[in-house]
Amino acid sequence: MNVLACGLVRAWILRAATFGFAKGSLAHNGRVHILLIEDDLELGRALQAALKVDGLSSEWRRRAADAPRELDGSAFDCVLLDLSLPDGNGLELLARWRRGGSSLPVIVITARSAVEDRLAGLDGSADDFVIKPFATAELISRIRAVLRRSARQASEVWTLGTLSIEPRRHVASLNGEPLELSPREFRLLLELAREPGAVVAKGVLAQKLEPLGEPVDFAAVEVHVSNLRRKIGGAMVHTVRGVGYMLVP
Repeated sequence: MNVLACGLVRAWILRAATFGFAKGSLAHNGRVHILLIEDDLELGRALQAALKVDGLSSEWRRRAADAPRELDGSAFDCVLLDLSLPDGNGLELLARWRRGGSSLPVIVITARSAVEDRLAGLDGSADDFVIKPFATAELISRIRAVLRRSARQASEVWTLGTLSIEPRRHVASLNGEPLELSPREFRLLLELAREPGAVVAKGVLAQKLEPLGEPVDFAAVEVHVSNLRRKIGGAMVHTVRGVGYMLVP
């Protein structure tokens, strides 16, 4: 990360740590505990300060060698992982954790902005990807979102009103009746269902519909949304003009 970008992100984080958030807004059933893996000394301190303001405790490691070999869900709730570490690559750590069976939420934080790097992180089972420099409000919001998704996805069946989804089996039902969904329609439903009531940008859906290739065009997204509405009921999928769609069970 260049000096200017580093200075910007530190300034944003320190300002948020002082003025930005109500204390305890993320804590649930006790204190949320974050594992922070970041080699930059000043940035790490600033991140810890910002997390503390929002009621989050954290444990900070600066080298890959100091990171736990296995992720224990009883020890941490989420990981903030820098890719460029002095003694290794963050993606290698992530791959090792996933091979070990850990499903703990991991948010990659990095100065790398190339599409290939972002896809490598997501394909490596990262839950989200934040590019430096970033606003602390964005990072806190993303932590909040992955924690909600993780709690919901721990269940084999997602129940959203009359709608039921079984992600591992790639099946869904409405009022107990199986839904006949194409692979893209199922991926679309799954993405909207990760956070009901939250808007999912059309660009995000375009990428999720074809995760290993080029995003589908927006016209194709609209066609799949139309087909999904026809199968689950138009009232369930709301359009937010100029932004995207949200699922309202």
